[in-house]
Amino acid sequence: MSLSLFSSSIYSGLFADDELAALLDDASEVSRMIRFEQALANTQGAHGIIPKDAAQRISQELIGLTLDPVLLRDGTTASGVPVPALVAALRKHVGDPDSQWIHWGATSQDVMDTAQVLQWKSCLNVLETRLVRLVDCLESQSRRYMDLLLAGRTRSQISTPITLGYRIAQWAHPLIEAEAALPALKGSILKAQFGGASGVNGVVAPEGSAVSKKLAAELGLENSPSWHVNRSSVLALAAWLQQVCSALAKMSGDLVLMGRTDIDEVAAGTGGGSSTMPQKANPVQAETVLVLNQIATSAQTGLAAAAHPVEERDGSKWPLEWMFLPQMLMATGGALRHSQSLAESLKPDQEKLAAAFDANPEIMAEAASFVLAKSGISRSEAKDIVARAAASPRDFTDALEELSPLNIDWKSVLDPREAIAPAREMSDRIFAMRRSD
Repeated sequence: MSLSLFSSSIYSGLFADDELAALLDDASEVSRMIRFEQALANTQGAHGIIPKDAAQRISQELIGLTLDPVLLRDGTTASGVPVPALVAALRKHVGDPDSQWIHWGATSQDVMDTAQVLQWKSCLNVLETRLVRLVDCLESQSRRYMDLLLAGRTRSQISTPITLGYRIAQWAHPLIEAEAALPALKGSILKAQFGGASGVNGVVAPEGSAVSKKLAAELGLENSPSWHVNRSSVLALAAWLQQVCSALAKMSGDLVLMGRTDIDEVAAGTGGGSSTMPQKANPVQAETVLVLNQIATSAQTGLAAAAHPVEERDGSKWPLEWMFLPQMLMATGGALRHSQSLAESLKPDQEKLAAAFDANPEIMAEAASFVLAKSGISRSEAKDIVARAAASPRDFTDALEELSPLNIDWKSVLDPREAIAPAREMSDRIFAMRRSD
């Protein structure tokens, strides 16, 4: 049994995301913690909190510095966090007399939270690029199949005609909303952390606010009061990641159903073989997206458990974020990657799509009922007439002609192509959201 699907030699090719893994690994975190210490020295030197020449030497010595994360293991075991061991290593590297000014007025959580925000920023840039690309693809595919009729299903039963283009637009709808929400999300969560031991910048008072502002600017982050025990940013990021994963799971879930052997209306992705049944092509990519969504859902629950730290710091809650947030980021990246492949490889079977209409002529029952009602027949009577026609062994059109007291052109009324125009209009409204202010 593997410790993690994302790091397993066996499973990582299916579930993991190499690009995001490189942004979330130990080396990445250490490099960003070093970047924090460098920026802090620069900022404090500019404000005269530490000697300017010491700040310059610290900054110069830390440029491009790499530390083996393994060197921080013993110190983390002793302290519960890696920062004391990191600071000791940086002081040794810089040497006396300037090393004493490293980490001045900061606390471990300042370093780690800010480093992780820098990791979030890099990951969100990757996810944004993938999300935009996927929605572009879905919009193109929706336009491509806008006139291709599909039997709509509600609560697993055939309902009324739609188009394949409209169903694809439905897949894109929550992703478009996630795409639109991302700039504001970045503005609210990508913020520096600098509060010192208990969050009030006591060591650098009264310059705490000024240092925080300049530190955030140097790191390309938003300025903020210290947020040691306000984990709203973590929850907001998790909610956005879950929104994306859930939307991708909707798409994959539909594709699993549409690709069932007994339906087989639309194929997508690369089919996986069975160890014993040579005729099968399992929906591996779609199933993987569903698994990744379930991982994200579980991880989000874990993050919620970490969101109420006690007092000014809580060592029993904070590590849950280190555990679960990378899983959500990895799950979202992997789900987007697989979903892109699914979207690009959509292959409808037009004969199978048409067969659903042939086998279910009563798919136009709603239209028939409303035509009768518009013609003056009560809604209840109209519904009864259509229900009896649907239950009749005769052709649905012929049965309606026999049962209806009115002379109606039933062939025209029952033409499923009448659904194309409203499906197109609704799809256009969905994609127009990308271009609205």
